[in-house]
Amino acid sequence: DVYKRQAPRLFTLTMAIKAGYNGGRIIKLDWVEVRDVAVGIHDLLCSEFQQRVDECLIRHRSILDVLAKFQEGPSRTNRAVTKAVTSCGCLQINAGKQNIPLDVPLEKLGQYVESHLEGKLCPDCREIIESELGATLFYLAALCNLLDIDLYDVLIKEHKKLQTLGVFNLS
Repeated sequence: DVYKRQAPRLFTLTMAIKAGYNGGRIIKLDWVEVRDVAVGIHDLLCSEFQQRVDECLIRHRSILDVLAKFQEGPSRTNRAVTKAVTSCGCLQINAGKQNIPLDVPLEKLGQYVESHLEGKLCPDCREIIESELGATLFYLAALCNLLDIDLYDVLIKEHKKLQTLGVFNLS
């Protein structure tokens, strides 16, 4: 049970937050060492999120249902972004050839590559896209639960890979 494993850590994290609280603002939330394990608020949020997903996932509990719903999420997000362009108009896409000088080092390549997006999401489109992304996260957590994978561990491993490879990750 993910939540029960996190319970001893909760008290220590609460103390860290109180120590950093000053005048209505949290000054700093940082890692807290507990039993030789680095624990942060993100660890608790991921674990609690996975626990809530486990409690709420009733109808689509089959791995096949979870995989299908997880795959559906990005498609629905894609559709919502498309509608922000084609129906609402709060976003525009101005795409063209990426003009990248030949002598640019890989580390500076990001300065020459454009997103092709113009405009800003309106509140309605933002809400819809956030909802679709949330559904994708829900089924990602459900998939992790069914396969006995800790979502936080996945995030940390990916983060370490990105730190190690940097721009050579080539994503």
